[in-house]
Amino acid sequence: MKVVSIIAYVIAIIGALNWLLVGLFSFDFVAFVFGAGTALTRIVYSLVGIAGIWLIFHLFVYKPFVKMAN
Repeated sequence: MKVVSIIAYVIAIIGALNWLLVGLFSFDFVAFVFGAGTALTRIVYSLVGIAGIWLIFHLFVYKPFVKMAN
């Protein structure tokens, strides 16, 4: 599960950086690379969403912040 979490963190960070570009410069890097509205773009966005859901699950199941506080 550790490898899956690391992959999820990397995908979530890439998604966050893409949204930073959208917010600051109105530039969607994923759509630029893969084309706007293509199946590949939708897959990338779906992977970012799945990574986010996995990290929410990871946060509540493994509670990494609670372990650091003790």
